[in-house]
Amino acid sequence: MLKFIPLKAQAGITGFESPAAQYSELELSLDQILIEHPSATYLGVVEGDSMTGVGIFPEDILIVSRAEKVRNGDIIVATLNGGFVCKIADTKNRRLVSASEGYRDHQLKEGDDFMVEGVVIRSIRLHRPLHRALN
Repeated sequence: MLKFIPLKAQAGITGFESPAAQYSELELSLDQILIEHPSATYLGVVEGDSMTGVGIFPEDILIVSRAEKVRNGDIIVATLNGGFVCKIADTKNRRLVSASEGYRDHQLKEGDDFMVEGVVIRSIRLHRPLHRALN
């Protein structure tokens, strides 16, 4: 179990005594911090760069919840015609929207094999690659 210090760290400030010295550590796991519905949540690893416009990059880890109802503008993971996709849900226009230039949106049409697998509730940026597989 990781130790959690309940403070907000300001990037770029140096040379001061650690404000963490005045806080106590809490016994929390990343599951407790990041996941609200554990039995309806799964992780996925991002492939491709069609979502970099919203800060989701290749090899990032997505935390996806099946407990959340899809709202317009949510980032979702879905199956579309046999493949997994991560896109922005445009529920008003029945489209899947990419968040990077050079990628077309997909207009959902009759005959598409489409199912939402969950709403992306968090993403985790890996600053070093994982040395073990997430299978």
